[in-house]
Amino acid sequence: MPKPIRPEDVLPDEDSAATFGGTTARKGTVAAFVANAKLLDDLPEDSPERAAILAQLRTLLPGLRAVGVLDVFAPRSPTIAALVQEDAAELSE
Repeated sequence: MPKPIRPEDVLPDEDSAATFGGTTARKGTVAAFVANAKLLDDLPEDSPERAAILAQLRTLLPGLRAVGVLDVFAPRSPTIAALVQEDAAELSE
């Protein structure tokens, strides 16, 4: 019978990153992505900060894919959903 997986089973406390399928994900990758997604949703479309936040989200996407977040969760934000779809399209090229 499978046992539940605890956070420390995936990434021990003393480690700051782990590699999944050849992609390294730092501790905090998922939380940083969520925080940036929320920031983006609160900004007006013409905000100069959007470009930097979108760039950071794109940088974090491989880590989310590697740990499987996007295999079990779908973004509710249309902007984030479009970003994820664009990234997936680029990966399949």
